[in-house]
Amino acid sequence: MIKNVAVIGGDLRIVKLVEMLKKENYSVKTFALEKAIEIVDTKTASLDECVKDADIVLGPLPLSSSGRFVNTPFSSEKIQVEELINKIGGKTFIAGSIKPEVYEIAEDKDITILDIIKREELAVLNAISTAEGAIQIAINETPKNLHGNNVLVLGFGRIGKVLSKMLDGIGAKVACEARKTTDLAWIKAYGYEPINLIELKENLNRFDIIINTIPYVVLDREMLKEVKKDALIIDLASTPGGVDKQAVKELGIKFNWALSLPGKVSPVTSAEFMKETLLNMFKEINND
Repeated sequence: MIKNVAVIGGDLRIVKLVEMLKKENYSVKTFALEKAIEIVDTKTASLDECVKDADIVLGPLPLSSSGRFVNTPFSSEKIQVEELINKIGGKTFIAGSIKPEVYEIAEDKDITILDIIKREELAVLNAISTAEGAIQIAINETPKNLHGNNVLVLGFGRIGKVLSKMLDGIGAKVACEARKTTDLAWIKAYGYEPINLIELKENLNRFDIIINTIPYVVLDREMLKEVKKDALIIDLASTPGGVDKQAVKELGIKFNWALSLPGKVSPVTSAEFMKETLLNMFKEINND
């Protein structure tokens, strides 16, 4: 039975999550969150002390931006990912966007590693916050209303679907790019303009705002040459993103690579989504 949770590092979502877990009657200890003023009675002086009696060790989302150090924005502590893994042998470790090399490090250390980002329920719920954040950026960074504006959404996955619905709801003229014929059919059924990937280049110059959700480079230099100079491009995709960063800068196109929006625009709601997902994971672990 899971009772004790150790929380290592993380952003404002994790800070809010700590209090939520306490209200669910979990015993929570934290490390590398000492600058979070909301957290009062859970802080520990060392990593060893934090994880010693833990049933579950919870890390940040994403676990690491550099690939080497754990994300600790609320701390001056520098914790190497490998060091953390070495400290938690025999336990279950939950974090987000865990790179393959972390699994390799943990291979002979009797650690169960679970990537919360891969949970479908969290991915779907996070799409809501991501879509709202993208719209907030579009409103702040364009001089015109979104209503009546031509907006192109690249990709029709979870985020693409939610984002297109929201944009349509506020009166934007929404077009969606996709490769699969089934996705193109659904785009048409929802009342948006479908654009096949093979026809993307010839259509780019029609749009005031382009929002990418595809996690590989779609807008390369040749594609970007077709984009209007006064357009705004928002990239929601994780590394390496969907836009040629050097080319978009050299071409002078307004660009915003908007990573980890749920934690930035709605940390409380995002923490609620995380809590729901974690409780589901705890039930599954308890039943093993």
